[in-house]
Amino acid sequence: MTQTTLPFAVEEATVADLQAAMSSGALTAVQLVEALLQRIDALDRHGPTLNSVIELNPDAMAIATALDVERRAGRVRGPLHGIPFMVKDNIDSADKMLTTAGSLAMTTSMPAQDATVVRQLREVGAILLGKTNLSEWANIRSTQSVSGWSGRGGQTRNPYKLDHNPCGSSSGSGVAVSAGFVPVALGTETDGSIVCPAHINGIVGIKPTVGLTSRAGVIPISHSQDTVGPMARTVADAAAFLGVLTGVDPRDAATGASAGWSAADYTQFLDPDALRGARIGVPRTVYFGYDEDADAIAEAALAVLRAAGAEIVDPVTLPSAEEIRENKAELQVLLYELKTDLAAYLATRVPHPDHLDAVIPRSLADLIAYNIAHADREMPHFGQELFEQAVVKGPLPDPAYLKASADARRMGREEGVDAVLDAYKLDALVAPTGGPAWRTDYEAGDAYGGGSSTHAAIAGYPLITVPAGFADGLPVGLTFMGRAYSEPTLIGLAYAFEQLTQARRKPEFYL
Repeated sequence: MTQTTLPFAVEEATVADLQAAMSSGALTAVQLVEALLQRIDALDRHGPTLNSVIELNPDAMAIATALDVERRAGRVRGPLHGIPFMVKDNIDSADKMLTTAGSLAMTTSMPAQDATVVRQLREVGAILLGKTNLSEWANIRSTQSVSGWSGRGGQTRNPYKLDHNPCGSSSGSGVAVSAGFVPVALGTETDGSIVCPAHINGIVGIKPTVGLTSRAGVIPISHSQDTVGPMARTVADAAAFLGVLTGVDPRDAATGASAGWSAADYTQFLDPDALRGARIGVPRTVYFGYDEDADAIAEAALAVLRAAGAEIVDPVTLPSAEEIRENKAELQVLLYELKTDLAAYLATRVPHPDHLDAVIPRSLADLIAYNIAHADREMPHFGQELFEQAVVKGPLPDPAYLKASADARRMGREEGVDAVLDAYKLDALVAPTGGPAWRTDYEAGDAYGGGSSTHAAIAGYPLITVPAGFADGLPVGLTFMGRAYSEPTLIGLAYAFEQLTQARRKPEFYL
């Protein structure tokens, strides 16, 4: 492959930078794809061997060539025309790539059509460059899982310290963006799976309101909590992708509630003065106190918010803060919905042309059996306790499920986010996203000390994490949290904070 020279450093170039260069003729989509493929080969496949990309799209260059032809003919589909992106390997693409959730059990079948979010991005001219590795089955297989590991993809490494963990489950998406392999990647979140790998890898992550973006064609955990969102190096880039992903989708009933609440362009909310006059609450209980470094970085961030004119209400009390630590309602909801939702998804899979005689898993029980039969490759480090707990759950709507679901929503909404925003008349909440990355350890599992995602997860509400500082060379993010469909407010606040701090530093791939 001939070395491609670009007019700027591709690893930190923004979507706007890339589009401006292509519009001026200084760059083509083909040149951009070539440069990114070279970087992936040098750093993901070789060198520090980050192992964030599970598969590359063999058609990427042909797609880029066709888009360059369109541009020369005067047809530009919009601001994402020719912009490469990747998706987590639980998001369907009906092309030459697999979609497996990192599981070897899924390698002999394929989706019949693109996920809606993939189709939406293709239509505006974005280039699907590849699939990213993840915590297998989005971290719902085992209580002792190691984030960033999958049977198909192996272990993804943290680009700031290679022996540290990238968090999960959207591990590869976070690392690929941070390392400069693509400007934006899609992740999925059920509870923390976008915001944790975003903050630990020093980038921005937007976890949208459940129903703002379609989950059709996404390997599921929970229809109550799953959502798809962008991960990028800047708030502006994440906002540029988010608008393309919105809209009511007949394939996902949850998107019906977003009618009238979504925007086609979230970059209009990038306001550098958004903090002035904003009322922002600080929920200390649960969300502070588990990591000294995270607390210190958050305190410095609060000083920035105050200096920018925000009214900081500190502390504020989430009525369910203590209960949420002990109540197991969320896990019960996830286990019940996993069994049902996964079976519905598996029913849509079709045989892969190379494996026409293979048996396609159609249920959670089939997957459990596969893992047992292939334990040497699928379970060398941890088991499948959560799968085993889920498979014995009754059908929906089981009375125990209905109670757990009601309890979770109460804790997340009426006695959670809505309660505190209403009581203190707040625009948003802020908290450290989590502590810095831990060393990857297959014996001990994830050393996850705490985070700020659970109230929003069980409520179905949005989060944005933005780089806020570093501890011993490892990034820590600040989370902005709000009520349903408050993405415009959160994007404004996060953007203003980002512009004031410029806290992101690109990784150096240290051991």
